[in-house]
Amino acid sequence: MTAAGRTPGQEGRRAGRTQAVFLLYQHDVTGLALEELVGNAERERGKTIDDFTRALIDGVTVDEGTIDALISGAAEGWTSDRIAPLERNIIRVAIHELLDWPEIPPAVSINEAVELTKLYCATEAPAFVNGVLGRIVRDLPAAELSA
Repeated sequence: MTAAGRTPGQEGRRAGRTQAVFLLYQHDVTGLALEELVGNAERERGKTIDDFTRALIDGVTVDEGTIDALISGAAEGWTSDRIAPLERNIIRVAIHELLDWPEIPPAVSINEAVELTKLYCATEAPAFVNGVLGRIVRDLPAAELSA
């Protein structure tokens, strides 16, 4: 454990989530190909994106229809396309983790999404993100969740 009480992998995953969210957000907003955006990010950083970030991006992309249907079902009065792009992609990454990453507890995925939302979105957004993800965890059969 580090002095902050986290294992080194947790900080790496937090950075990976952040990078995945922003690349997916850029893709949503600009329409540019994800591979182009990833290439640009790698050139700017001077290194390739890590495997966790790549897996998040690929997983969200492959399951986007299913993920967006879950969002629309859980976001009372909202469809996924009406949610702000950054918030939508934070929720998408968290849902992908909930469905496909059994080693990440659901509470961690939700907390990480809420923390990203607090940093980068409007004041009311964290409660919205928490509510949507909480409904998804509550409503999905336990067998469909990764943990």
